Amino acid sequence: MATEQVEVLIEGGKATAAPPLGPALGPLGVNIGKVVADINKKTADFKGMQVPVKVIVDKDTKEYTISIVTPPASQLLLKEAGIAKGTSNPKTDLVADVKIEQVIKIAKMKEDALLGKTMKEKVKEVVGTCQSMGIMVEGKRAQQTLKDISAGMYEEKIRLGKTEVTAEELKKLAEEKKKLQENIKTRHEEFMNKAKQIIANLAGKEKGTVKNALVDAMIPADIIKELLPEEEKKPAAGAPAKGGAPAKK
Repeated sequence: MATEQVEVLIEGGKATAAPPLGPALGPLGVNIGKVVADINKKTADFKGMQVPVKVIVDKDTKEYTISIVTPPASQLLLKEAGIAKGTSNPKTDLVADVKIEQVIKIAKMKEDALLGKTMKEKVKEVVGTCQSMGIMVEGKRAQQTLKDISAGMYEEKIRLGKTEVTAEELKKLAEEKKKLQENIKTRHEEFMNKAKQIIANLAGKEKGTVKNALVDAMIPADIIKELLPEEEKKPAAGAPAKGGAPAKK
């Protein structure tokens, strides 16, 4: 079977017969209007995002398949939550909140790439990603939402594939995100002050002792790293210095 493929980057749900897609498909003898409609159907949930699309055409039968390369679930969650990155301390810092409809939307977008056999299992996979990123779901920690899903709390919405979120709900999510960000800032300042006090009290002690005291005080790893940067390892005897010639014996 001889095939030919066309690869383009289009905005989700907005493919047209105009360049670059139309002229590339024209010589292949396919129904361009139908291909465009199928692409828009497959990418409808990616509105506002640039999506890599691959159209593979059988040169003999003119049948075609459309392949969509979706971003990782984590990237889709960042977009839905309206944040630049997840937290480095998911056990203590929560950075945003999303609705179950937004999770279902991402599960549908990533349907072919997720491991779950049912949509419910796929939704739980996405919630698991929320957990590692410090993103709440329905105003609760992701761990609790996973239990709620298992108990059937969102069964109907998952079954119907509900993905719409109202303007009022989005407004409340934005307010919640602002509060969470303020809490993180306040907590970071408290940890920083506490860590500096511990370091001052242990002045003159070995670095390992100070570090252990910070860990025992539950100071986050990123703050410890900032206040106690790792020392650059010295090259072994006879080894070349960084960017230089071998050391003389």
